[in-house]
Amino acid sequence: MKRAPDFRLPSAPGKFLSLEELRGRPVVLVFYPADWSPVCGDQLALYNEVLPEFEKYGAQLVGISVDGPWCHAAYAESRKLRFPLLADFEPKGAVARSYGVYDARAGTTERALFVLDGDGNIRWRYVSDPRVNPGADGILKALEELQSGGVHEPA
Repeated sequence: MKRAPDFRLPSAPGKFLSLEELRGRPVVLVFYPADWSPVCGDQLALYNEVLPEFEKYGAQLVGISVDGPWCHAAYAESRKLRFPLLADFEPKGAVARSYGVYDARAGTTERALFVLDGDGNIRWRYVSDPRVNPGADGILKALEELQSGGVHEPA
């Protein structure tokens, strides 16, 4: 198992969230290219709808992109998102780089999903085509395996 790189990022203007604060429960990291893009909007809206499913496993969902905290605040409010969006804004993409999912050509994060266990280990990861909504099935399957004690090594 690989330890998830720690981070502390803006969760709103003037507020921060660190991975350390989420220890003790599963964490779902959703790296996505940009607020306001059509595929990202569909993906995040889907996760907002299935949030109760993630919560059944005690999991905290966190979105991460290179957009700034003010952009995230406006986006989250417009979409009624009930999970934090973190700004990997400055230095741009540093957290995405530490997870190996920064797209330097596009200047954005890749569309990538990570499921971490309560100890902060990466138990599952998936990187998809940026034009495709990866859905929630893989995340839910990984959370189910984590809860049942199955080890789902990252690909």
